[in-house]
Amino acid sequence: MTVPSADPTAVPTRTGTTETGNVRGRAPATQRFMERQTTGVNALVAIDTAPGFVDALQRAWDAGDAVLPVDPRLPSPARAALLEAMDPGGRPVQPGDALVVPTSGTTGAAKGVVLTHAAVAASARATTERLGVEPSRYRWLACLPLSHVGGLSVVTRALVTGTPVEVHWRFDAEAVMAGAGPEVFVSLVATALARVDPGRFHTVLLGGSAPPEHLPANVVTTYGMTETGSGVVYDGIPLRGVDVAIGPVGEIRVRGPMLLRAYRDGTVPLDAGGWFRTGDAGTFDAEGRLVVQGRMTDLIISGGEHVWPAAVEAVLRRHPSVGEVSVGGRSDPAWGERVVAWVVPRTGAVHPTLDGLRGMVKEQLAPWAAPRELVIVDSLPKTATGKLRRPGDRPI
Repeated sequence: MTVPSADPTAVPTRTGTTETGNVRGRAPATQRFMERQTTGVNALVAIDTAPGFVDALQRAWDAGDAVLPVDPRLPSPARAALLEAMDPGGRPVQPGDALVVPTSGTTGAAKGVVLTHAAVAASARATTERLGVEPSRYRWLACLPLSHVGGLSVVTRALVTGTPVEVHWRFDAEAVMAGAGPEVFVSLVATALARVDPGRFHTVLLGGSAPPEHLPANVVTTYGMTETGSGVVYDGIPLRGVDVAIGPVGEIRVRGPMLLRAYRDGTVPLDAGGWFRTGDAGTFDAEGRLVVQGRMTDLIISGGEHVWPAAVEAVLRRHPSVGEVSVGGRSDPAWGERVVAWVVPRTGAVHPTLDGLRGMVKEQLAPWAAPRELVIVDSLPKTATGKLRRPGDRPI
């Protein structure tokens, strides 16, 4: 079942976007659902994340159905593949299911993350408590794609808490700045952060790929994924109710009430203790804050030594000729894998040299972490939310 998202009751704002989520006289959507008894078969409804989506989402929830957010920018073959995999209108959902959010993880194959109303509410309340968001004083601005949990969670936490939210259907830096203010909370990724003035907002939640080295005081870095219902660790500290542990091989594990119930195919990725293995490697620093090193599959083993791409990228970004950089591994007959740097040169700068980049890494990390190959490119592949897709031999 696919529902069009046109809604004549949406209210235009001065930025030409839609302001929704502050529905006066109505209890928050998840509260309305959980307070009534549900009977019959609950369906999965696919809704385009276009103007009217928020009201269509609330109508589906009022009917007891779960929602599959669909990116309207998808080309027809990709849309058809997504709908076939998620099967809206076919296989029913369980009572209490709120969302099925698509994620490709590291495999590229679409999976649907099933989040219940209880999980959505737990995520919203934990975030609201940590940030001190008072619905009567503050508002949210949603400008990331609502087909991804980083953008969608802005809307759902506003609905749960009754906080006003202004929704932008695509990221436009000028429109985002027009909606800024000292009372505004916003979620961004690094590429979007670089195009706005973060000081104009009360608080910026920063997710996605590795954050810039220097950040304003009002920027809060977040760690999470679709399976955790959005960010669950803020500035290295877990939200209330969230447990984080490092497994025996260095893998980050997470447990909390906002985690997924299952995948759409029925697979439950939680162990008997409720822990979710994230596939990310990490450690705790001296202050007990979580440090994310990268995907376990990103690890490069070169000459028997472990090299984390994120650490190398952080060093190379300081080079004056480097605009953007991605580090990965390629098969090498002598070293097993060699470290490769894909670099977008800074506009107007002389192209960096391999020797120059190697020297920086050797000085600040270790000789084996230095790239053995440099590839100059015009751009780096990114996801719809601006998260870096690493090139190389590995699946993304």
